[in-house]
Amino acid sequence: MTARTIHLNAFENCSPVNISSGLWRHPEDQSHRYKDLSYWTELAVMLEGAGFDSIFLADVLGMLDVYQGKPDGALRTATQVPINDPLSILSAMAAVTKNLGFAATVSLTYEQPYSFARKMTSLDHASNGRVGWNIVTSYLDSAARNLGRGEQLSHDERYDRGDEFMAVLYKLWEGSWEDDAVVIDKARGVYVDPAKVHPIGHHGRYFNVPDAFIAEPSPQRTPVLFQAGSSARGQTFAASHAEGVFVHGTRPEVIAPVVANIRAAAAAEGRDPRSLKVFAVTTVIAAETDGEAEAKYAELLSYADYEGAMVQFAGPLGLDVSKYDPDLPLTEINPNAAHFTRHLFADADPDTVWTLRDIAHYMGVGGMGPKFVGSGKTIADEMQHWVEIADLDGFNITYAIRPGTFVDTVKYVVPELRRRGLMRAGYEGSTFRESLYGAGQKQLRDDHPGRKYRRG
Repeated sequence: MTARTIHLNAFENCSPVNISSGLWRHPEDQSHRYKDLSYWTELAVMLEGAGFDSIFLADVLGMLDVYQGKPDGALRTATQVPINDPLSILSAMAAVTKNLGFAATVSLTYEQPYSFARKMTSLDHASNGRVGWNIVTSYLDSAARNLGRGEQLSHDERYDRGDEFMAVLYKLWEGSWEDDAVVIDKARGVYVDPAKVHPIGHHGRYFNVPDAFIAEPSPQRTPVLFQAGSSARGQTFAASHAEGVFVHGTRPEVIAPVVANIRAAAAAEGRDPRSLKVFAVTTVIAAETDGEAEAKYAELLSYADYEGAMVQFAGPLGLDVSKYDPDLPLTEINPNAAHFTRHLFADADPDTVWTLRDIAHYMGVGGMGPKFVGSGKTIADEMQHWVEIADLDGFNITYAIRPGTFVDTVKYVVPELRRRGLMRAGYEGSTFRESLYGAGQKQLRDDHPGRKYRRG
Protein backbone atom coordinates (compact mmCIF):
# COMPACT_ATOMS: atom_id res chain seq x y z
CA MET A 1 0.00 0.00 0.00
CA THR A 2 1.14 3.53 -0.75
CA ALA A 3 2.26 5.94 1.92
CA ARG A 4 1.55 8.95 -0.28
CA THR A 5 -0.26 11.85 1.40
CA ILE A 6 -3.93 11.88 0.41
CA HIS A 7 -5.41 15.31 -0.33
CA LEU A 8 -9.12 15.94 0.14
CA ASN A 9 -11.37 18.58 -1.43
CA ALA A 10 -15.08 19.07 -0.73
CA PHE A 11 -16.94 19.09 -4.05
CA GLU A 12 -19.76 21.64 -3.76
CA ASN A 13 -21.83 24.07 -5.80
CA CYS A 14 -24.11 27.04 -5.14
CA SER A 15 -27.29 25.16 -5.98
CA PRO A 16 -29.72 22.78 -4.26
CA VAL A 17 -28.33 19.83 -6.27
CA ASN A 18 -24.85 19.14 -7.50
CA ILE A 19 -24.82 15.53 -8.74
CA SER A 20 -26.99 13.49 -6.32
CA SER A 21 -30.41 13.88 -7.91
CA GLY A 22 -33.41 13.84 -5.56
CA LEU A 23 -31.54 13.84 -2.28
CA TRP A 24 -32.55 17.40 -1.48
CA ARG A 25 -35.79 15.74 -0.33
CA HIS A 26 -34.02 13.80 2.43
CA PRO A 27 -35.24 14.97 5.86
CA GLU A 28 -31.69 15.66 7.06
CA ASP A 29 -30.59 17.51 3.94
CA GLN A 30 -29.98 21.27 4.21
CA SER A 31 -29.43 22.07 0.54
CA HIS A 32 -32.02 24.84 0.72
CA ARG A 33 -29.38 26.77 2.69
CA TYR A 34 -27.16 27.14 -0.39
CA LYS A 35 -28.21 30.83 -0.44
CA ASP A 36 -27.13 31.48 3.17
CA LEU A 37 -23.60 32.61 3.94
CA SER A 38 -23.87 30.88 7.30
CA TYR A 39 -24.02 27.49 5.58
CA TRP A 40 -20.79 28.21 3.74
CA THR A 41 -18.92 29.73 6.67
CA GLU A 42 -19.90 26.83 8.97
CA LEU A 43 -18.83 24.32 6.33
CA ALA A 44 -15.51 26.09 5.76
CA VAL A 45 -14.67 26.12 9.48
CA MET A 46 -15.47 22.41 9.83
CA LEU A 47 -13.43 21.38 6.78
CA GLU A 48 -10.44 23.47 7.79
CA GLY A 49 -10.51 21.83 11.20
CA ALA A 50 -10.36 18.45 9.44
CA GLY A 51 -7.43 19.44 7.23
CA PHE A 52 -9.21 19.49 3.86
CA ASP A 53 -7.21 21.22 1.13
CA SER A 54 -10.14 23.13 -0.30
CA ILE A 55 -13.78 23.60 -1.04
CA PHE A 56 -14.08 23.09 -4.78
CA LEU A 57 -17.12 24.83 -6.29
CA ALA A 58 -18.63 23.54 -9.53
CA ASP A 59 -20.70 25.83 -11.72
CA VAL A 60 -22.72 26.00 -14.93
CA LEU A 61 -23.83 29.05 -16.94
CA GLY A 62 -26.90 27.57 -18.56
CA MET A 63 -29.79 25.29 -17.75
CA LEU A 64 -29.62 21.58 -18.50
CA ASP A 65 -32.30 21.54 -21.18
CA VAL A 66 -31.44 18.59 -23.43
CA TYR A 67 -33.77 16.18 -21.60
CA GLN A 68 -37.22 16.53 -23.21
CA GLY A 69 -35.79 19.51 -25.14
CA LYS A 70 -36.61 21.98 -22.36
CA PRO A 71 -35.45 22.96 -18.85
CA ASP A 72 -38.59 21.76 -17.05
CA GLY A 73 -37.00 18.57 -15.73
CA ALA A 74 -34.00 20.49 -14.37
CA LEU A 75 -36.29 22.99 -12.66
CA ARG A 76 -38.57 20.35 -11.16
CA THR A 77 -35.68 18.38 -9.72
CA ALA A 78 -33.46 21.41 -8.89
CA THR A 79 -30.70 19.84 -10.97
CA GLN A 80 -28.05 22.57 -10.96
CA VAL A 81 -30.75 25.23 -11.07
CA PRO A 82 -31.31 27.62 -9.38
CA ILE A 83 -27.58 28.30 -9.09
CA ASN A 84 -25.60 31.26 -7.81
CA ASP A 85 -22.16 32.57 -8.75
CA PRO A 86 -19.50 30.68 -6.73
CA LEU A 87 -17.20 33.71 -6.58
CA SER A 88 -19.79 35.54 -4.48
CA ILE A 89 -19.15 33.45 -1.35
CA LEU A 90 -15.36 33.08 -1.34
CA SER A 91 -14.51 36.18 0.69
CA ALA A 92 -16.97 35.24 3.44
CA MET A 93 -15.43 31.78 3.81
CA ALA A 94 -11.94 33.22 3.70
CA ALA A 95 -12.81 35.61 6.52
CA VAL A 96 -13.55 32.76 8.97
CA THR A 97 -10.59 30.53 8.02
CA LYS A 98 -6.81 30.82 7.71
CA ASN A 99 -5.63 27.88 5.63
CA LEU A 100 -8.49 26.32 3.66
CA GLY A 101 -8.32 26.86 -0.10
CA PHE A 102 -11.23 27.80 -2.37
CA ALA A 103 -11.38 26.65 -5.98
CA ALA A 104 -14.15 28.15 -8.10
CA THR A 105 -15.25 27.04 -11.55
CA VAL A 106 -15.38 29.84 -14.12
CA SER A 107 -15.81 29.31 -17.86
CA LEU A 108 -13.18 31.22 -19.82
CA THR A 109 -15.39 31.02 -22.92
CA TYR A 110 -17.59 33.81 -21.57
CA GLU A 111 -14.95 35.98 -19.86
CA GLN A 112 -12.50 38.62 -20.98
CA PRO A 113 -9.02 37.87 -19.64
CA TYR A 114 -8.26 41.42 -18.45
CA SER A 115 -11.33 41.76 -16.22
CA PHE A 116 -11.24 38.12 -15.13
CA ALA A 117 -7.60 38.44 -14.07
CA ARG A 118 -8.56 41.29 -11.75
CA LYS A 119 -11.42 39.29 -10.19
CA MET A 120 -9.12 36.44 -9.28
CA THR A 121 -6.29 38.68 -8.12
CA SER A 122 -8.73 40.56 -5.89
CA LEU A 123 -9.94 37.31 -4.31
CA ASP A 124 -6.39 36.07 -3.86
CA HIS A 125 -5.54 39.28 -2.02
CA ALA A 126 -8.69 39.04 0.12
CA SER A 127 -7.94 35.43 1.09
CA ASN A 128 -4.21 35.94 1.57
CA GLY A 129 -3.38 33.57 -1.25
CA ARG A 130 -5.99 30.82 -0.98
CA VAL A 131 -7.81 30.96 -4.32
CA GLY A 132 -7.88 28.40 -7.10
CA TRP A 133 -9.60 28.36 -10.47
CA ASN A 134 -11.18 25.36 -12.18
CA ILE A 135 -10.74 26.15 -15.87
CA VAL A 136 -13.66 25.08 -18.05
CA THR A 137 -14.63 25.93 -21.61
CA SER A 138 -18.37 25.07 -21.24
CA TYR A 139 -20.40 22.65 -23.28
CA LEU A 140 -23.99 23.88 -22.82
CA ASP A 141 -25.73 25.43 -25.81
CA SER A 142 -28.03 27.22 -23.36
CA ALA A 143 -25.02 29.16 -22.06
CA ALA A 144 -23.95 30.12 -25.58
CA ARG A 145 -27.44 31.35 -26.45
CA ASN A 146 -27.75 33.58 -23.41
CA LEU A 147 -24.22 34.93 -23.30
CA GLY A 148 -24.02 36.45 -26.75
CA ARG A 149 -22.54 33.65 -28.84
CA GLY A 150 -25.67 32.18 -30.36
CA GLU A 151 -23.95 28.93 -31.26
CA GLN A 152 -21.37 27.04 -29.25
CA LEU A 153 -17.80 27.20 -30.48
CA SER A 154 -16.52 23.84 -31.69
CA HIS A 155 -14.88 21.64 -29.07
CA ASP A 156 -11.29 22.12 -30.22
CA GLU A 157 -11.75 25.82 -30.93
CA ARG A 158 -12.90 26.36 -27.35
CA TYR A 159 -9.55 24.96 -26.25
CA ASP A 160 -7.61 26.96 -28.87
CA ARG A 161 -9.23 30.10 -27.52
CA GLY A 162 -8.50 28.83 -24.03
CA ASP A 163 -4.79 28.51 -24.72
CA GLU A 164 -4.62 32.14 -25.83
CA PHE A 165 -6.77 33.20 -22.87
CA MET A 166 -4.23 31.56 -20.55
CA ALA A 167 -1.30 33.24 -22.31
CA VAL A 168 -2.90 36.63 -21.69
CA LEU A 169 -3.51 35.78 -18.04
CA TYR A 170 0.08 34.68 -17.51
CA LYS A 171 1.31 37.93 -19.04
CA LEU A 172 -0.96 39.91 -16.70
CA TRP A 173 -0.43 37.88 -13.53
CA GLU A 174 3.22 36.92 -13.95
CA GLY A 175 4.83 39.47 -16.24
CA SER A 176 3.22 42.88 -16.01
CA TRP A 177 4.35 43.87 -12.51
CA GLU A 178 7.80 43.21 -11.13
CA ASP A 179 8.07 41.86 -7.59
CA ASP A 180 9.26 45.16 -6.14
CA ALA A 181 7.04 47.50 -8.16
CA VAL A 182 5.02 48.53 -5.09
CA VAL A 183 7.32 50.67 -2.94
CA ILE A 184 4.88 52.72 -0.75
CA ASP A 185 7.51 55.40 -0.19
CA LYS A 186 5.74 58.12 1.79
CA ALA A 187 8.81 60.35 1.93
CA ARG A 188 9.14 60.49 -1.85
CA GLY A 189 5.40 60.34 -2.50
CA VAL A 190 5.75 57.22 -4.65
CA TYR A 191 3.37 54.31 -4.17
CA VAL A 192 4.25 52.32 -7.31
CA ASP A 193 7.43 52.61 -9.35
CA PRO A 194 6.19 53.14 -12.94
CA ALA A 195 9.42 51.73 -14.37
CA LYS A 196 8.52 48.33 -12.92
CA VAL A 197 5.02 48.05 -14.36
CA HIS A 198 4.97 46.90 -17.97
CA PRO A 199 2.39 46.79 -20.78
CA ILE A 200 1.91 43.23 -21.98
CA GLY A 201 1.41 44.12 -25.66
CA HIS A 202 -0.75 41.12 -26.50
CA HIS A 203 -2.25 41.01 -29.99
CA GLY A 204 -3.62 37.61 -30.90
CA ARG A 205 -6.31 35.77 -32.81
CA TYR A 206 -8.92 36.12 -30.08
CA PHE A 207 -7.72 38.91 -27.79
CA ASN A 208 -6.01 42.29 -27.92
CA VAL A 209 -4.71 43.38 -24.53
CA PRO A 210 -2.02 46.02 -25.04
CA ASP A 211 -1.66 47.63 -21.60
CA ALA A 212 -0.34 46.84 -18.16
CA PHE A 213 -2.35 44.96 -15.55
CA ILE A 214 -4.46 47.16 -13.30
CA ALA A 215 -3.91 45.20 -10.04
CA GLU A 216 -0.72 44.57 -8.11
CA PRO A 217 0.45 40.96 -7.72
CA SER A 218 -1.36 38.87 -5.13
CA PRO A 219 0.37 36.36 -2.82
CA GLN A 220 0.10 33.55 -5.38
CA ARG A 221 0.15 35.82 -8.46
CA THR A 222 -1.56 33.07 -10.47
CA PRO A 223 -4.31 31.19 -8.59
CA VAL A 224 -3.96 27.43 -8.26
CA LEU A 225 -5.10 26.04 -11.62
CA PHE A 226 -7.45 23.06 -11.99
CA GLN A 227 -8.84 21.36 -15.07
CA ALA A 228 -11.13 18.41 -15.71
CA GLY A 229 -11.11 17.88 -19.47
CA SER A 230 -11.69 14.24 -20.45
CA SER A 231 -11.08 14.46 -24.20
CA ALA A 232 -7.65 14.16 -25.80
CA ARG A 233 -7.63 17.92 -26.41
CA GLY A 234 -8.71 18.53 -22.83
CA GLN A 235 -5.91 16.35 -21.50
CA THR A 236 -3.40 18.27 -23.62
CA PHE A 237 -4.74 21.51 -22.19
CA ALA A 238 -4.44 20.12 -18.67
CA ALA A 239 -0.85 19.03 -19.28
CA SER A 240 0.01 22.59 -20.31
CA HIS A 241 -1.78 24.52 -17.60
CA ALA A 242 -3.24 22.48 -14.74
CA GLU A 243 -1.76 21.97 -11.31
CA GLY A 244 -4.76 19.94 -10.19
CA VAL A 245 -6.64 17.56 -12.48
CA PHE A 246 -10.02 15.94 -11.82
CA VAL A 247 -10.78 12.53 -13.32
CA HIS A 248 -13.94 10.42 -13.40
CA GLY A 249 -14.36 6.68 -13.52
CA THR A 250 -16.17 3.83 -11.84
CA ARG A 251 -13.00 1.78 -11.25
CA PRO A 252 -9.37 2.71 -10.57
CA GLU A 253 -8.25 0.45 -13.44
CA VAL A 254 -10.22 2.68 -15.82
CA ILE A 255 -8.72 5.88 -14.44
CA ALA A 256 -5.12 4.62 -14.36
CA PRO A 257 -4.36 4.98 -18.11
CA VAL A 258 -5.97 8.42 -18.16
CA VAL A 259 -3.74 9.56 -15.30
CA ALA A 260 -0.70 8.02 -16.98
CA ASN A 261 -1.48 9.85 -20.24
CA ILE A 262 -1.86 13.19 -18.47
CA ARG A 263 1.39 12.78 -16.56
CA ALA A 264 3.21 11.75 -19.74
CA ALA A 265 1.84 14.77 -21.59
CA ALA A 266 3.01 17.03 -18.75
CA ALA A 267 6.49 15.50 -18.95
CA ALA A 268 6.50 16.23 -22.69
CA GLU A 269 5.85 19.87 -21.78
CA GLY A 270 8.98 19.85 -19.63
CA ARG A 271 7.05 19.57 -16.39
CA ASP A 272 7.59 17.19 -13.50
CA PRO A 273 4.72 14.73 -14.05
CA ARG A 274 4.26 14.43 -10.30
CA SER A 275 3.61 18.17 -10.09
CA LEU A 276 0.12 17.52 -11.44
CA LYS A 277 -2.06 16.58 -8.48
CA VAL A 278 -4.76 14.22 -9.72
CA PHE A 279 -8.08 13.87 -7.89
CA ALA A 280 -10.87 11.35 -8.46
CA VAL A 281 -14.44 12.40 -7.79
CA THR A 282 -16.13 10.16 -5.23
CA THR A 283 -19.01 10.08 -2.76
CA VAL A 284 -18.35 8.92 0.79
CA ILE A 285 -21.09 7.16 2.75
CA ALA A 286 -19.49 6.61 6.15
CA ALA A 287 -20.70 5.29 9.50
CA GLU A 288 -19.42 3.53 12.61
CA THR A 289 -19.65 0.09 10.96
CA ASP A 290 -19.90 -1.28 7.43
CA GLY A 291 -23.42 -2.50 8.12
CA GLU A 292 -24.60 0.91 9.29
CA ALA A 293 -23.04 2.54 6.24
CA GLU A 294 -24.72 0.06 3.87
CA ALA A 295 -28.07 0.75 5.55
CA LYS A 296 -27.47 4.47 5.19
CA TYR A 297 -26.65 4.06 1.50
CA ALA A 298 -29.82 2.04 0.90
CA GLU A 299 -31.89 4.74 2.59
CA LEU A 300 -30.26 7.46 0.51
CA LEU A 301 -31.01 5.52 -2.66
CA SER A 302 -34.70 5.55 -1.79
CA TYR A 303 -34.69 9.31 -2.46
CA ALA A 304 -32.95 9.06 -5.85
CA ASP A 305 -34.79 10.71 -8.74
CA TYR A 306 -34.83 9.11 -12.22
CA GLU A 307 -35.76 12.33 -14.01
CA GLY A 308 -33.06 14.35 -12.27
CA ALA A 309 -30.42 11.75 -13.10
CA MET A 310 -31.48 11.72 -16.75
CA VAL A 311 -31.40 15.53 -16.87
CA GLN A 312 -27.77 15.35 -15.78
CA PHE A 313 -26.93 12.46 -18.08
CA ALA A 314 -28.50 14.03 -21.17
CA GLY A 315 -26.63 17.34 -20.79
CA PRO A 316 -23.05 16.28 -21.56
CA LEU A 317 -24.33 13.44 -23.74
CA GLY A 318 -26.14 15.97 -25.96
CA LEU A 319 -28.93 13.47 -26.51
CA ASP A 320 -32.55 13.58 -25.35
CA VAL A 321 -32.70 10.22 -23.60
CA SER A 322 -36.38 10.75 -22.66
CA LYS A 323 -37.19 9.25 -26.07
CA TYR A 324 -35.69 5.88 -25.20
CA ASP A 325 -36.87 2.86 -23.25
CA PRO A 326 -35.22 3.05 -19.79
CA ASP A 327 -34.30 -0.63 -20.10
CA LEU A 328 -32.54 -0.29 -23.46
CA PRO A 329 -28.77 -1.00 -23.25
CA LEU A 330 -26.74 2.18 -23.52
CA THR A 331 -24.61 0.70 -26.28
CA GLU A 332 -27.70 0.55 -28.52
CA ILE A 333 -28.81 4.15 -28.01
CA ASN A 334 -26.30 6.19 -29.99
CA PRO A 335 -22.79 5.06 -31.01
CA ASN A 336 -21.74 8.68 -31.58
CA ALA A 337 -22.75 9.95 -28.12
CA ALA A 338 -20.30 11.80 -25.89
CA HIS A 339 -17.16 9.68 -25.49
CA PHE A 340 -16.58 10.24 -21.82
CA THR A 341 -20.11 9.27 -20.82
CA ARG A 342 -20.08 6.08 -22.85
CA HIS A 343 -16.66 5.29 -21.41
CA LEU A 344 -17.88 5.78 -17.88
CA PHE A 345 -20.94 3.61 -18.14
CA ALA A 346 -20.82 1.33 -21.18
CA ASP A 347 -17.10 0.54 -21.09
CA ALA A 348 -16.05 1.12 -17.47
CA ASP A 349 -17.20 -2.31 -16.31
CA PRO A 350 -16.97 -4.95 -19.04
CA ASP A 351 -19.18 -7.32 -17.06
CA THR A 352 -22.14 -4.90 -16.93
CA VAL A 353 -24.62 -4.10 -19.70
CA TRP A 354 -25.80 -0.66 -18.65
CA THR A 355 -29.30 0.61 -19.29
CA LEU A 356 -30.69 4.09 -18.67
CA ARG A 357 -32.47 2.76 -15.60
CA ASP A 358 -29.20 1.30 -14.28
CA ILE A 359 -27.45 4.60 -14.91
CA ALA A 360 -30.16 6.59 -13.11
CA HIS A 361 -29.92 4.20 -10.14
CA TYR A 362 -26.13 4.53 -10.09
CA MET A 363 -26.19 8.32 -10.47
CA GLY A 364 -28.89 8.82 -7.84
CA VAL A 365 -26.26 8.97 -5.10
CA GLY A 366 -23.00 10.55 -6.18
CA GLY A 367 -23.53 11.02 -9.89
CA MET A 368 -21.02 9.45 -12.26
CA GLY A 369 -18.30 8.84 -9.68
CA PRO A 370 -17.67 5.82 -7.43
CA LYS A 371 -19.22 5.41 -4.00
CA PHE A 372 -17.07 4.53 -1.00
CA VAL A 373 -19.44 2.94 1.53
CA GLY A 374 -18.39 1.66 4.94
CA SER A 375 -16.64 2.37 8.19
CA GLY A 376 -13.70 4.74 8.37
CA LYS A 377 -11.35 1.76 8.08
CA THR A 378 -13.13 0.35 5.02
CA ILE A 379 -13.19 3.70 3.23
CA ALA A 380 -9.53 4.39 4.05
CA ASP A 381 -8.68 0.97 2.59
CA GLU A 382 -10.62 1.84 -0.57
CA MET A 383 -8.92 5.23 -0.87
CA GLN A 384 -5.51 3.64 -0.53
CA HIS A 385 -6.43 1.07 -3.18
CA TRP A 386 -7.52 3.76 -5.64
CA VAL A 387 -4.42 5.88 -4.98
CA GLU A 388 -2.20 2.86 -5.53
CA ILE A 389 -3.87 1.51 -8.68
CA ALA A 390 -4.75 4.80 -10.40
CA ASP A 391 -1.73 6.85 -9.24
CA LEU A 392 -3.96 9.47 -7.61
CA ASP A 393 -3.06 12.26 -5.21
CA GLY A 394 -6.45 12.56 -3.57
CA PHE A 395 -10.20 12.83 -3.89
CA ASN A 396 -12.86 15.37 -4.67
CA ILE A 397 -15.56 14.29 -2.22
CA THR A 398 -19.05 15.19 -3.33
CA TYR A 399 -22.07 15.14 -1.06
CA ALA A 400 -25.11 12.93 -0.94
CA ILE A 401 -26.75 15.16 1.68
CA ARG A 402 -25.61 18.49 3.09
CA PRO A 403 -23.73 18.84 5.30
CA GLY A 404 -24.16 15.27 6.52
CA THR A 405 -21.80 13.67 4.00
CA PHE A 406 -18.99 16.00 5.03
CA VAL A 407 -19.79 15.63 8.74
CA ASP A 408 -19.54 11.84 8.44
CA THR A 409 -16.32 12.04 6.42
CA VAL A 410 -14.74 14.24 9.06
CA LYS A 411 -15.99 12.04 11.90
CA TYR A 412 -15.17 8.58 10.55
CA VAL A 413 -12.69 8.79 7.66
CA VAL A 414 -10.27 11.61 8.44
CA PRO A 415 -9.17 10.16 11.82
CA GLU A 416 -8.41 6.80 10.16
CA LEU A 417 -6.39 8.45 7.38
CA ARG A 418 -4.41 10.38 9.96
CA ARG A 419 -3.88 7.26 12.08
CA ARG A 420 -2.28 5.65 9.02
CA GLY A 421 -0.13 8.69 8.30
CA LEU A 422 -1.94 9.27 4.99
CA MET A 423 -3.27 12.73 5.80
CA ARG A 424 -1.20 15.55 7.19
CA ALA A 425 -1.72 16.72 10.76
CA GLY A 426 -1.65 20.41 9.81
CA TYR A 427 -1.31 22.80 6.90
CA GLU A 428 1.98 23.64 5.21
CA GLY A 429 2.48 27.36 4.70
CA SER A 430 -0.38 29.82 4.35
CA THR A 431 -1.44 29.62 0.70
CA PHE A 432 -3.47 27.12 -1.29
CA ARG A 433 -0.51 26.21 -3.48
CA GLU A 434 1.59 25.44 -0.41
CA SER A 435 -1.05 22.94 0.70
CA LEU A 436 -0.42 21.04 -2.52
CA TYR A 437 3.34 21.49 -2.91
CA GLY A 438 4.72 22.32 0.53
CA ALA A 439 5.79 25.37 2.49
CA GLY A 440 7.51 28.05 0.43
CA GLN A 441 5.88 27.17 -2.90
CA LYS A 442 3.45 30.09 -2.99
CA GLN A 443 3.71 30.79 -6.69
CA LEU A 444 3.92 28.75 -9.89
CA ARG A 445 6.65 26.13 -9.93
CA ASP A 446 9.67 26.87 -12.11
CA ASP A 447 8.69 24.08 -14.51
CA HIS A 448 5.16 25.38 -15.07
CA PRO A 449 4.76 26.95 -18.55
CA GLY A 450 3.20 30.07 -17.04
CA ARG A 451 6.38 30.80 -15.14
CA LYS A 452 8.26 31.76 -18.33
CA TYR A 453 6.26 34.97 -18.43
CA ARG A 454 7.79 36.25 -15.18
CA ARG A 455 10.25 39.13 -15.47
CA GLY A 456 13.60 38.53 -13.86
